[in-house]
Amino acid sequence: MIDIKFIKENKELIKKNCKDRKMDVDIDRLLELDELRKEALKEIEVLRAERNIKSKEKPSDEEIVKMREVGSRIKELELQQKDVLSEYKNLLYSVPNLTHPKSPIGGEEKFELVYQYKNPPKFSFEPKMHDELMGDLDMVDFERGTKVAGQKFYFYKNDAVKLNQALINYGLDVLENHGYIFVETPDLVKNEILDGSGFNPRGEESQIYEIKDTDLSLIGTAEITMLGFHANEVLDLSKGPKKYAALSHCFRTEAGAYGKANKGMYRVHQFTKLEMFVFCKPEDSEALHQELVEIEKEICGGLELHYRVIDIPSGDLGGPAYRKYDIEAWMTMLADEKNKGGYGEITSASNCTDYQARRLNIKYKKDDGGTDLVHTLNGTAIVTSRFPLALVENHQQKDGTIKIPKALKKYFGKGKIKA
Repeated sequence: MIDIKFIKENKELIKKNCKDRKMDVDIDRLLELDELRKEALKEIEVLRAERNIKSKEKPSDEEIVKMREVGSRIKELELQQKDVLSEYKNLLYSVPNLTHPKSPIGGEEKFELVYQYKNPPKFSFEPKMHDELMGDLDMVDFERGTKVAGQKFYFYKNDAVKLNQALINYGLDVLENHGYIFVETPDLVKNEILDGSGFNPRGEESQIYEIKDTDLSLIGTAEITMLGFHANEVLDLSKGPKKYAALSHCFRTEAGAYGKANKGMYRVHQFTKLEMFVFCKPEDSEALHQELVEIEKEICGGLELHYRVIDIPSGDLGGPAYRKYDIEAWMTMLADEKNKGGYGEITSASNCTDYQARRLNIKYKKDDGGTDLVHTLNGTAIVTSRFPLALVENHQQKDGTIKIPKALKKYFGKGKIKA
């Protein structure tokens, strides 16, 4: 979240930022609630102090009556404070992070192309979509996934299982070369950590599965659990940032998902993901953000995918992100009447500055002995839904086989996937 003092001192900037990010937050009401909160707290403290002084003396009958009135007033103010605090917190948590001055302003169509690796592939045959290719090669079973768990669940089979393990191992090796520490995280998280991360576990548009009658939810990304990993800690960053390669299962309701991008493996309810997560000093976060993107490019280039990097516009940024880059791979499944394919997101990399750290009280020790909030960053290394999708569609052969890129052969073994 953003410091309420900063919001108060920069009210018009915050209002404009909310507008640019297409988020409707009543900033005037938030500041009004902040004043009500502070006024009530001040009155409660004065009344408690008065009651404490009188409790040390032998009160008269008149003073006993007065102290009862004071006690009733304190209870009344505490109830009012509870309601004010609830609305105040909800509004404060709804204020998005600031936006990087170089981020494009506008809706999702206003993205800026940063880098392109290879042009869209040209096939000497009519390319197929991954669901057909993988079905013909007995790599996935959507029908039985639906029977067992419902729509958008699936069984990976045969070479798809090998391919996913190869992708994860490839990603781990790349990240190890860049000094990332391996972590395998829980798939569940306390809702207080979820709230602190900026992922709202409730509401119609929630992407989160809640566990009934508990304070737990299934995670949508290891970003959430890794934030909890250092919650309420003061980190030693004197030797550099803490960089983690976090492996987890991910669960998403995909609320509101529709259209052609809802086909096959593009939007599913469960997958495995290798996530990069970084805690660093504020002055290092921009350079580390670029490092995340370069690692993602290295991974995608090694897989010989046709991809591009885009700078995400303000209206398409999630609440915690200050700036975000996506890597989009070329996919047959995104074809339309004019084109034989299109680009779809397979990775993202976000700099969240101190937005999440402030909520979860994650600080670092400064050289002068004081403390300050860390900056947090996250980026996708491998995800076992869209990566296999993109790989299969990019490397399909005329005979229906799938060519395995050179970087994966030592993990996968065979040079091709075939029936």
